Amino acid sequence: MFEDRSTKRIFYSAPQSVTSMVAAFLEPAITVGVYLGAATAFDEPVLRADLTLCLLVFALTFPGRNRFGDRPLNAAVDISVSWASLLVILALCGFATRSLSFFDPVVLAWWALLTPALQWLAFYAGRRLMRQVAAQPANRRLAIVVGAGPLGVKVSRAFQARGDIGLSFRGYFDDRFDERIDADAASQRLGGLAEVASYVREHRIDEVYITLPLGSQPRIVALLEQLQGTTASLFYVPDVFGISIIQGRLMDMNGVPVVGICETPFTGTNMVAKRLSDIVLASLILVLISPILALLALGVKLSSPGPVIFRQRRNGLAGEEIVVYKFRSMRSMDNGPVVKQATKDDPRITPFGAFIRRTSLDELPQFVNVLQGRMSIVGPRPHAVAHNEQYREIIKAYMVRHKVKPGITGWAQVNGHRGETDTVDKMRARVEYDLEYLRNWSLGLDLQIIARTVKLVFFDRNAY
Repeated sequence: MFEDRSTKRIFYSAPQSVTSMVAAFLEPAITVGVYLGAATAFDEPVLRADLTLCLLVFALTFPGRNRFGDRPLNAAVDISVSWASLLVILALCGFATRSLSFFDPVVLAWWALLTPALQWLAFYAGRRLMRQVAAQPANRRLAIVVGAGPLGVKVSRAFQARGDIGLSFRGYFDDRFDERIDADAASQRLGGLAEVASYVREHRIDEVYITLPLGSQPRIVALLEQLQGTTASLFYVPDVFGISIIQGRLMDMNGVPVVGICETPFTGTNMVAKRLSDIVLASLILVLISPILALLALGVKLSSPGPVIFRQRRNGLAGEEIVVYKFRSMRSMDNGPVVKQATKDDPRITPFGAFIRRTSLDELPQFVNVLQGRMSIVGPRPHAVAHNEQYREIIKAYMVRHKVKPGITGWAQVNGHRGETDTVDKMRARVEYDLEYLRNWSLGLDLQIIARTVKLVFFDRNAY
């Protein structure tokens, strides 16, 4: 709730929808319920290990994602990827703790197969139910859009595309003539702004969406005064499509409503969840790969004289300089700043160094950086300090990627942007994926990126 104490105006945050609340509990409940059901079906007792697994799975899947507005195929793909990623993480945890023997393989197999299927069936049933309820005449609401520009068309298309929200679009109102409004809105223009209030009253319009630009403030104020004589719900849609939105949200600034345009996704509980997942996963991975680390350290030591670990200066969270660890892959390399970025055919690279670069094994010491809090397992890859100073001037929103901790792997890397960034176009493409990660972050996305990274390490040979 937001309160302007000087004028006693109160701004309430939108409550969570019923469907979002149902979805939050539905996915975890199905996941746990299927496991317990499979154990019961095969006469397996539910012991402490089973209850621990159920609690862990519930914690990792809560809150469930609201997919009721998605297309069935998109929902099926999303459910399958999220579930497969979770199974990989659980398998790694079971292997690291030697606890897989506590569980019946048949129960686990049926659980792995039935859970995504039942999750999709629950989604589909909920989607059908929502559309049936929304289609009933008593639940239909009439809506108009004030402003027949591109933003108004976006708004009308947005709620027309959703068959589960019960809105019937009637048309646009705008003072401009047909040749000055969006071509897609011309045929549905109902009149000018002076006619809005009377139309709302005569046709019992339930919702009015105002999409006029901020430069039209006097007209907006006059329109709102007229519409306050009606019973319609009023919504103002700010035109923010001309800028890149990162984690847009509504915030309370000491009683003043503030629209966040560019913000880190890791605030509040998200920050805690991200840090806990980093600590748990990094600790487990370091335990699992400790023999590999020892062998790699020996290989680096035997390949050429010098230290095993190379320390690089990189930009981390908020652009602050951090020290990042890597296995040394080059001859005669000190721990000072890199003057020239190494290339694939750099003669300083040792044969063993070329191997660990190609397989990304030189990055493994960065799990220690994760435990130190300098990095995350998943996030934008850290670039050289000199690169940051160069590209921040020529690539739009380049520094926004520093609103989160850099990662060992990232969304750009699993989408083909690994290795050298020797052109501006390559760097621009990598930054676009980094920004997409910031916009869409979730723990499920992190797990998906980790699983895809493991696959790339074993099967991709394009990076060096």
